[in-house]
Amino acid sequence: MAGIYIHIPFCRKACHYCNFHFSTTHSLLPQMIEAICSEIELRKSYLKDSIHTIYFGGGTPSICSNEQLMSLFESIKTSFVINQVAEITIEANPDDITMDKLLFWKLLGINRLSIGIQSFREEDLRWMNRAHNAVQAIDCIKLAKKVGFENMSIDLIYGTPTLTDEQWEENVKQAIELQIPHLSCYALTVESRTALDKMIQLKKTEEPDPEKQARHFELLMKWMGDAGYEHYEISNFAIKGRRSQHNSNYWQGEKYIGLGPSAHSFDGHSRQWNIANNALYLQSIAANQMNFEKEELTPTQTLNEYIMTSLRTIEGLSFEHIRNNWGNEKKMALQKSMEKYLIKGHVIMDGFGIKLSKSGKLLADGIAADLFFI
Repeated sequence: MAGIYIHIPFCRKACHYCNFHFSTTHSLLPQMIEAICSEIELRKSYLKDSIHTIYFGGGTPSICSNEQLMSLFESIKTSFVINQVAEITIEANPDDITMDKLLFWKLLGINRLSIGIQSFREEDLRWMNRAHNAVQAIDCIKLAKKVGFENMSIDLIYGTPTLTDEQWEENVKQAIELQIPHLSCYALTVESRTALDKMIQLKKTEEPDPEKQARHFELLMKWMGDAGYEHYEISNFAIKGRRSQHNSNYWQGEKYIGLGPSAHSFDGHSRQWNIANNALYLQSIAANQMNFEKEELTPTQTLNEYIMTSLRTIEGLSFEHIRNNWGNEKKMALQKSMEKYLIKGHVIMDGFGIKLSKSGKLLADGIAADLFFI
């Protein structure tokens, strides 16, 4: 179930909370598309497997012209074997979504949209410095449905200073009423060297309230469960058959190649990541070279990654999988470490392994980190 990720490092505006690699200056976009096509050719031997998922992320890939996306598709299809029923996703911002683009995306073979809504409220969008408004947030979804995009996901952010419990419920209800099949919901985080970080330091805005964020998450789990959504990963909810295959492959340790500046790749044994600098990336590709860092993973690292990712999913952690891949000693040690979380009710044990309870999901990262092997 190998996948391809393409990073388009350009956005129309810099959202206050975002620390992803991107530029708001688009003069290098045409050159970047050509360089990514060249990288595809340079690295076509990285994956031998048939490609089951393709994901255009960023940045904001929806700013690309039809011709630019076609160039990327042609390069991918020339260099890789694409499964006939591959999930092909493009991240899109509401202000980029037009009838022309939607029709062309379908013609290319894109069959899934991931739309950066973040909120249906004007006040929230202004506070985040988003490029779209509340009207566009709803209109783009209706337009996508009209064109025939049935497989669709939206992002929502909770726990912001501008969002009350009642307003958060309105956001979630709006998504449910629009019959969005997949939601990715994230608590606002303050990343270093972002505009939000600086605003907080200058006392221009409040810090996120951890208690409110926890409350918003608990309410979210209830509302989505009542609406029939499957909480299949800590931040992700889907109706039956609409899980994100691409992200699920990440969580299951499948192989993938990342193309473009800052993009990460995994071949089953090592991880590597391209330089997060547009100019240096372009310079290296022009010289037919790759500028990246690489890390060979130790058995302990792969075990810890499995603990972290599996605990975030609905399937949970399998003791048999740990015994088969890392030995019975590691399995027994992990079971011993789990005991305190069983007593507190943060994890649920069945005959196969453990899963996080609702209270455990509030502490997912901390529990995983505590269970890591050194």
